[in-house]
Amino acid sequence: MRGMNRDLLKMYPLARRDNLLSISDIAVSPESTPYSVTKQEEAQISRLADRIIAAHRSGSSVILTYGAHLVKNGLGPVVARMIRDGWITHVATNGAGSIHDWEFAHIGMSSESVRDNVARGMFGTWEETGLFINTAITMGVIDGLGYGWSIGKMIADDGIVVPSKDSLRERIAEVLASDAPGDELGALSDALSTIYRYELRQGRIEIEHPFKDYSIQYVAWKEGTPFTVHPGIGYDIIYTHPANCGGAIGRGAVRDFLSYADSVAGLGGGVHISIGSAIMAPMIFEKSLSMANNLSIRKTGQPISNHYLAVVDIQDGGGWDWSQGEPPKDNPAYYLRFCKSFNRMGGTLDYICMDNRHFMVNLYNELNAKRQ
Repeated sequence: MRGMNRDLLKMYPLARRDNLLSISDIAVSPESTPYSVTKQEEAQISRLADRIIAAHRSGSSVILTYGAHLVKNGLGPVVARMIRDGWITHVATNGAGSIHDWEFAHIGMSSESVRDNVARGMFGTWEETGLFINTAITMGVIDGLGYGWSIGKMIADDGIVVPSKDSLRERIAEVLASDAPGDELGALSDALSTIYRYELRQGRIEIEHPFKDYSIQYVAWKEGTPFTVHPGIGYDIIYTHPANCGGAIGRGAVRDFLSYADSVAGLGGGVHISIGSAIMAPMIFEKSLSMANNLSIRKTGQPISNHYLAVVDIQDGGGWDWSQGEPPKDNPAYYLRFCKSFNRMGGTLDYICMDNRHFMVNLYNELNAKRQ
């Protein structure tokens, strides 16, 4: 099968990119004054806060999933504070959510004009983003990390360590000599192949992250909170770079999916929040819940129950009460495919139609008020 040779592509330094967002301009402080919201929105946030507090006390999972716009709206500091305070036990996003978070940590800026840069053949062709993220994942999976924690570790360490070719060959030989070579063999082979193919410099690569305190991935890594990335091949700009290794991406992403599924297995009496993720969140949730129910039924005879599902987006929900079942076709909520997916997962679903900045700031304030 023919395929494009990425070695022929010209990569450009991030310094040449006209960035649309500066984290210092858009960052939302956890101490922000709560926004004025409707009585319905206030009640929804209050109910959600009560469920999070109950989950926190019982040791149940509180999972936050989100699309990239949460990061692009400057909510990294709010999510980071909620992780530090112990409100969130697992964080999951897509590839873009990870990339924007890393670029903010590295240069304090992110986002570009897709229309303008595609026409120039420059969209997503940024050397540092492609090289560093791909390399962090390829080297991270050697140590058993997934996609998300590989990036968090790079930010925390302000760099990546690329093993020498000789050390990788030795480790490969040791694994091959063992009775049952496992997943490590593929990870080591991918790393060695990437070093040769891209002529990657071995040793420590220094990568400064002067804005790391804005990064959700960094805080999750430091706090030991699972941060998982659920990418689609070709969806994100890191796939334009010749250092991209499909095997490493897949290995890291599968580890992250299984980590997420493990957190879903602890969702009985817990909370799952999906913010601005119409595809990724419901898709990984339904598979993970099925897996969790499979294990739960075998162990206890019962599926996961009493879980609370909050879906936050800005699409018109038509005021539909999802406890009444799925809406009729003449209601706008009928076309919220992601809500229908979550509604079929048991538990209690609440669709909260709000700007994610208003939602996150008010939820954080509500949690603090109820904790006191």
